[in-house]
Amino acid sequence: MPTRFTPALDTMSSALADSVRPLLTAQFDGTFSASQLAEFALNSRLTRQELYVALLTLAATLANPPISQFRVGALAIGASGRLYMGANLELPQQALGHSVHAEQSAISHAWIKGETAISDIIVNASPCGHCRQFINELYQGQSINIHLPAQDVAPLSHYLPYAFGPSDLGINAPLLQNSGAALAYTTNEPLYQHALIQAGRSYAPYSACHAAVVIEMRTGEFVVGRYAENAAFNPSLMPMQMALSLMNIHRLDYQDMIRAVLVESNAGQISLFAMSRCALASVADIELEYLSVSPS
Repeated sequence: MPTRFTPALDTMSSALADSVRPLLTAQFDGTFSASQLAEFALNSRLTRQELYVALLTLAATLANPPISQFRVGALAIGASGRLYMGANLELPQQALGHSVHAEQSAISHAWIKGETAISDIIVNASPCGHCRQFINELYQGQSINIHLPAQDVAPLSHYLPYAFGPSDLGINAPLLQNSGAALAYTTNEPLYQHALIQAGRSYAPYSACHAAVVIEMRTGEFVVGRYAENAAFNPSLMPMQMALSLMNIHRLDYQDMIRAVLVESNAGQISLFAMSRCALASVADIELEYLSVSPS
């Protein structure tokens, strides 16, 4: 079991810790299935709300906040019933706008692994306005249940009344459900092929800058980040930050990155290259490869 989870397990009841501990192997991917959650609840005799709050301590251990030193964990429950962990990420020496909030981390984790809707968000600190707006970009965002320690469960509409969202800008296929865009480029390079597919799955209804980052690790594993725009613009999540957040969740070392590529549509009104290169340079000594492609 990765030792970083030991302090979190020590905060749990022995029954819950004994159920969770065998799953926290080196291969643990930061998720629990619906059936595993049901088993945890049965063994620990906790309600779902109590169980979710108890599991937050595991997510918080994945946080990487060198600037604030404030660790936030979040959990997203997908439509499948699977739980996805997220945690806050700050990049050293970089502007605070490069940060990834825990709720964004958990939601993007679920998105990359195939979820198309989120039913519940659990977080150990009240969602800031930035995160409330980000959650509102999701399918039926106002109905998503927000769980906080020692508070009653309430929908996002309680935390974000009179919300401004995708429908106000004429967007009817929100984040996680948008079909993306087809991009045209022929290459035999596996890293670029993968990035092209992921860029096509990105969410850029406001700028048309469909984009994705793919990072190749020494093991040959690819880590993905997609661009996720927001109706309020500033809560948009950059693909490089999403990829680095997923690296934290999967406990991968920045120093094991060997290549990184950004693919983006040349039909977009903006470019993510400068911000992506800056973020990468703060954690690794590799150059960002870049591919600008046309819509097909």
